[in-house]
Amino acid sequence: MTDLRVFVRACVLLAVIGGVVSVPLSPGPVLAAAEKADLLDINTATAEQLKALPGISDVYSEKIIKGRPYLRKDELVQKKILPRATYEGIKYKIVAKQK
Repeated sequence: MTDLRVFVRACVLLAVIGGVVSVPLSPGPVLAAAEKADLLDINTATAEQLKALPGISDVYSEKIIKGRPYLRKDELVQKKILPRATYEGIKYKIVAKQK
């Protein structure tokens, strides 16, 4: 009877460890592609699209539009269009595409 308990506990432990090991640590390529598709291009976005970003007001959206075109998204801070804190809140949601 003791051997059976040890065996059952070992099986449960292996099942738990196996479940932890099988969990992916990074998003798959499909998820990464989906997130990339949702990026907002600051060179072509409308004022309404820009205002939908967290921390972007009417004033900031107009400043972004007036400062176009951008080679890189970090130019929003370099050109003093956005404060660093605001940029940090949106930098993973935007892109500056070139034509």
